Amino acid sequence: MPSARDCATAWLLLQESGHGNPEAPLDLATWCELVSGNPEPLRRAASWLWLHSDQLWFRSRPQGITPRPLNELRQRRRERWLKRRSQQLRQLWHGLLQGRCPFPAELLAPEQRLQLSLLEQWAAEDCSTPLPSDLRQGLQAAHCAAEPGAIRHLLVDLGHWNPHHLPSLSRSSWALGFSPELEAEAERLLAAHAHAQPGDEQRLDLTSQHCVTIDDDDTRDIDDGLALERGPGERERLWIHVADPGRLIEADSPLDLEARRRGTSLYLARGTLPMFPLQLSTGPFSLRSGQRCAAWSVWVELEASGAVAVSGVERTWIRPAYRLSYADADELIELAPPQERDLARLHDLLLRRRQWRVERGALLLDQPEGRIRDAQGQPTLDVTEPGASRLMVAEAMILAGAVLAELGRQQQLALPYRSQLPAELPPAAELEALPPGPVRHAAIRRCLSRGHSGVEPAPHFSLGLAAYVQATSPIRRYGDLVVQRQLLAMREGRPPLTADQLHDLLASLEAPLREAVQISREDQRHWQQVWFAEHRGQTWRVQFLRWLRPQDRLGLVHCEELAMDLPAECPAGSQPADGLLLRVHLVDPLRDQLRLIASA
Repeated sequence: MPSARDCATAWLLLQESGHGNPEAPLDLATWCELVSGNPEPLRRAASWLWLHSDQLWFRSRPQGITPRPLNELRQRRRERWLKRRSQQLRQLWHGLLQGRCPFPAELLAPEQRLQLSLLEQWAAEDCSTPLPSDLRQGLQAAHCAAEPGAIRHLLVDLGHWNPHHLPSLSRSSWALGFSPELEAEAERLLAAHAHAQPGDEQRLDLTSQHCVTIDDDDTRDIDDGLALERGPGERERLWIHVADPGRLIEADSPLDLEARRRGTSLYLARGTLPMFPLQLSTGPFSLRSGQRCAAWSVWVELEASGAVAVSGVERTWIRPAYRLSYADADELIELAPPQERDLARLHDLLLRRRQWRVERGALLLDQPEGRIRDAQGQPTLDVTEPGASRLMVAEAMILAGAVLAELGRQQQLALPYRSQLPAELPPAAELEALPPGPVRHAAIRRCLSRGHSGVEPAPHFSLGLAAYVQATSPIRRYGDLVVQRQLLAMREGRPPLTADQLHDLLASLEAPLREAVQISREDQRHWQQVWFAEHRGQTWRVQFLRWLRPQDRLGLVHCEELAMDLPAECPAGSQPADGLLLRVHLVDPLRDQLRLIASA
């Protein structure tokens, strides 16, 4: 074969001597003699092979051999360099995939960055764009199947996927945060809070009233408080105060439309993604202790039976005395110190009200509830106990909802009423045969229908109420803010939303509310899987509750230690209340897999 140096020299000689004219080609023998000085048949055959290889310098055609023009030579050199560079980058990319070690994305060429983005798209369960054959070869070299779960594992190893990333959250309104324009509007409202707003002068001043707020330790947006007022004789009046964000947020304003688009605050293992910007939801919207706060206040006087004797609704100013955690409130209720006797009395009154609802068919299904929290990437079990103060606050909120629903019914006011169809429960003897607590609750819950939202009042079966409306979390639920606006329109003599208008508004909230439930469930399922992955060697005592899919031996069990109802593979023939041992058979959070087995 001719050497590259000799061929380059021959090309240069021909160019300089003017023999590079394509109209005067050289025959093979002449060209061979020029390059090697020896036109013998063996060298001539080798030269012919070389000319027909992927060489740069000469063109070989039937009419003869000519040197390539300089511009074509440069173009072919560049194409060859680009091809070689592309092969090097491809080998580097496949080597990175195969090595499964973290690397910066800047190390990749644009084409490989696009492929990395495509892998991230597939990991987020968007497989609409096919993987190119080159990328599939790289995945094959990395022993990674072309499916979302395996790709997530690969991307975690490569440092390009958060192992706790929720694909459904990344495509939602909450993940986008608030735009700079909305943040600026929030700052404007924050400044306006200190100034008088329309209707402020008509509020009832209750700032001297002893009001307390009770919530979880980590709650930052406080939207309800309680107070007890003693009047002449033995008259006792309960006050249920609810935050009034409508003082600053006007209907159809930019922040109102954003809150409507979200529909609710989103509760995740790592915390809350709020419906309103944090500086508002935890600032002037909240019932902060020691500060004058705008509120809607429901007052109620109960009969001895627990029925509502008289009630009313006011727009007020309040000044919460202090904030209590549920643990602190439980202690005050139990000890009932003289300086804080109102709390214990509030508990007694609301216990009476709770009993009144039970006598009208309300179902008490309270039990400890376990959730997995995200403590900076580490799963922790948080069990919520239904203590005295938690039940008291819940009953107060139900009472406020019942009072407002009755007011709406009397005034023929369209509100987002919550209702539930009657259910046919198991016979009393059958329920009595089941142990109280989770096993009996499961037998009851399977008979209940889902709650329903409508613009006309209707009975709520499990609450034991003729009508009910959710109205005590306007910072966290857009529907509760709508209730306040309907009440305000009625008080000010303005036309409230008609039933048809409210129906359309509630219909627009269905999609974001459904999305919030889906994201919250996906988040909790993921963190359960992470938690079980860290405790895969343990076993837990559980009680069998009921069958979910008997043909697959899939049942529902209750673990008292974790305060959770969990699906698990159970022994055939299991009956409610049977004791079983639960263990982890398979868990893979990145593939969204958890298989639990309960054995006798």
